[in-house]
Amino acid sequence: MRLSKMSWLIIAITVFFSGCAPKQEVDEKKIVVWHWMNDRKDAFDTLAKEYTAQTGIPVKFKLFFPPDIYSQKVIAAARAGNLPEIFGILGEKQSLGSFIKAGHVLDLTPFMEKNEKEWKKSFYTQTLQTTVFNKNNSYEVSPGIYGVPIDATLMQFIYNKSLFEKAGLDPNNPPQTFDEFITYAQTIKNKLGVDGFVCGWGEGWLINCLAVEWAINIMGEKKFVDTIEGKVSYTDNDWIKVFSLFKVLKESDILANDITTMINKESEDAFSKGMAAFSFNGSWTVNVYKQLASDLDYAFFSLPRVSNRALKVWGGAGSSFMVKAKSSNKIDAIEFLKWFTAKKQQSFLIKNTNNLPAIANCEEELPPILRAITDNLERLTHPNIWPYNEDSRVIEVMNKALQQIVMGIKTPQDAAKEIQEIKQRVANQ
Repeated sequence: MRLSKMSWLIIAITVFFSGCAPKQEVDEKKIVVWHWMNDRKDAFDTLAKEYTAQTGIPVKFKLFFPPDIYSQKVIAAARAGNLPEIFGILGEKQSLGSFIKAGHVLDLTPFMEKNEKEWKKSFYTQTLQTTVFNKNNSYEVSPGIYGVPIDATLMQFIYNKSLFEKAGLDPNNPPQTFDEFITYAQTIKNKLGVDGFVCGWGEGWLINCLAVEWAINIMGEKKFVDTIEGKVSYTDNDWIKVFSLFKVLKESDILANDITTMINKESEDAFSKGMAAFSFNGSWTVNVYKQLASDLDYAFFSLPRVSNRALKVWGGAGSSFMVKAKSSNKIDAIEFLKWFTAKKQQSFLIKNTNNLPAIANCEEELPPILRAITDNLERLTHPNIWPYNEDSRVIEVMNKALQQIVMGIKTPQDAAKEIQEIKQRVANQ
């Protein structure tokens, strides 16, 4: 569930100005962890009991769901000065920055780098980067590592292997290029009468993820980030190429009819029922499809290339935990998180939650369908690791423009012009 832009603005302002709220410390030797992950409650509770049995230190995971409720709980606790020893912060990196500047989040750098950076080196580099603030960052946060990733997630294309086979295509050979993708989708639609591609593009973030991956493949990550910084215009020819891909998708007649109004859950349901050959979604869909259609024969594959440039995959830490800066039990909390992210415990979480691990060298524990995409964990990209983030107003206009290209009511050139106009308007404010 995603919060509105206004909600995150309120979060940032509220947390920033609550840094001087009265603090209430609890001297009792215990660790309380707040989280929103209702699908992992049993697994977390099992690990908590195991840690308590080993160390004698009580650990209690407290679930608050849905995510909106959880975020409200964290904000209220920050204002009152009674955050737990360990908690997570949902939202954009700016929100995390606000908590840090208000003095609520501990800098974990000394602990991560202890013993020749042993703990730090255990993580996939890009998953850890989502909670790292580098020198001279645009958020004006002191450099440091402020969170502990507990899992990873990434976006991938998905294809139905059974439909491939029925259409006479090799079920073990997904398309590698954009042109192949179009051809395969058209072949399956023409032979089997099912949609070539389905996705929850009624949710703007999904269409934006895909546009970002293709943009980086076309122009490279540096030029992409230069656009966010304002050094490159959205009317640049490379951006026109990006927007034109969505026009090609429209004109190829492979898209589900209601794709621009479909939410992700509807898309997942349609794909699980064999109503489409391809989709684009996150690694978490392993759990989704297990519930919706346990016998579904599918596999992940990387972005169909438009150019020979290196691919970047949208992803990073799926969830991260922070330590309360002024907790009297912060050392115990850090020791617990070290234990929690060690290989044995990460392997347990893999088996019980089907999520990608935050640390490396657990590949053998993964189910085959996830093991096949672990190479992508070394080439992740995400707004939380970019030096600059695009203004939310620009992103909103871009997402709507992409949807309108797919609906056939706006050209790529019109979309580029509209996006650049809002970009300039925001820059001049």
